[in-house]
Amino acid sequence: MSLFNVYPLFDITPVKAKDVYVYDENGTQYLDLYGGHAVISIGHSHPTYVEKLQQQLANIGFYSNSIQNPLQQQLAEKLTAISGCKFYELFLCNSGAEANENAIKLASFHTQRHKVVAFKNAFHGRTSAAVAATDNPKIVAPINAQQAVEFVDFGDIEALTNILAKGDVCAVITEIIQGVGGLDEASTEFYKTVEKLCKQFGTLFIADEVQSGFGRTGDFFAFQKHEIEPDIISIAKGMGNGFPVGGILIHPKIKASFGLLGTTFGGNHLACTAALAVIETIQQEKLLDNVEEISTYFIDKVSQISGIKTIKGRGLMLGLEFDFPIAELRKELIYNHQIFTGSSKNPNLLRILPSLTVKKEHVDVFINALTKALELKKV
Repeated sequence: MSLFNVYPLFDITPVKAKDVYVYDENGTQYLDLYGGHAVISIGHSHPTYVEKLQQQLANIGFYSNSIQNPLQQQLAEKLTAISGCKFYELFLCNSGAEANENAIKLASFHTQRHKVVAFKNAFHGRTSAAVAATDNPKIVAPINAQQAVEFVDFGDIEALTNILAKGDVCAVITEIIQGVGGLDEASTEFYKTVEKLCKQFGTLFIADEVQSGFGRTGDFFAFQKHEIEPDIISIAKGMGNGFPVGGILIHPKIKASFGLLGTTFGGNHLACTAALAVIETIQQEKLLDNVEEISTYFIDKVSQISGIKTIKGRGLMLGLEFDFPIAELRKELIYNHQIFTGSSKNPNLLRILPSLTVKKEHVDVFINALTKALELKKV
């Protein structure tokens, strides 16, 4: 049986990984500044993470949500403590797409409305409602297109107001910093106005923190910079450091009932253990402080490189925008300098999403490689 060929692949086969490095079958070392789409938050094969997962697996790895699982309550408590999101309730699932799917479904249940407002260049996942709220027609199948979604320019308050005033919108969903779309972030005034309009028109405000959450921006959640209080917060990616886990934080005004949401694998023993290990490591190693320090250092260094048009994003969710498509630059970095980076919907943007454990010496390696790659391009 062959694989269903939907992924364009680099000709590299990682077989081992440690902290910010991955190693292929030939023993070649690669500096990972992409973390598998921002998934690796505390470094590959972190010893605390490995030890706790091994111990949990030796006891019990899975049972359904029909029994007590104290690890779920522990995770909720630890998540409250590190994030400061008091009074929210936690529903656990398996991925970012699933988190956003459940967020939209819950908003529809709560408001008894059917329409969603999303923003242009958004990416919220590939499940039914989540992909309909993703601004990429290439990945929206006809069955998904039945969802009632209106797209608004990122930052366009007038258009948003006119749509919400019709009274049929269950949720406004937005990434605080657009990931796949190209690292754009609107103003604090915009997010505060969205929050106000949602309250005014009885609509729920969903903050998609799937990529930007769990410390990636230096704040635990990206929305916290803007001093807003979303009704639902979706989380995944860095939450499990590679183990499939996601969830939504739900404002207490939204009431639970038996059967309202459900999942077979969500919140299983191994998933909770992975997320708890991530939180413990972020706290013990003061990784939020490291994000701030390394981000400042990185931005200062790349600012000195001619040819970079714009530096976008914040924390360790960064994008370098050039005046040319970066596809060949990425190949040069990975094949000739052994450095993983990322791309986005913006063809000129190089994405940088390393583990939160990354150090200045790793940044220096990248700066040296990027400088050489750009000089080669001029030649």
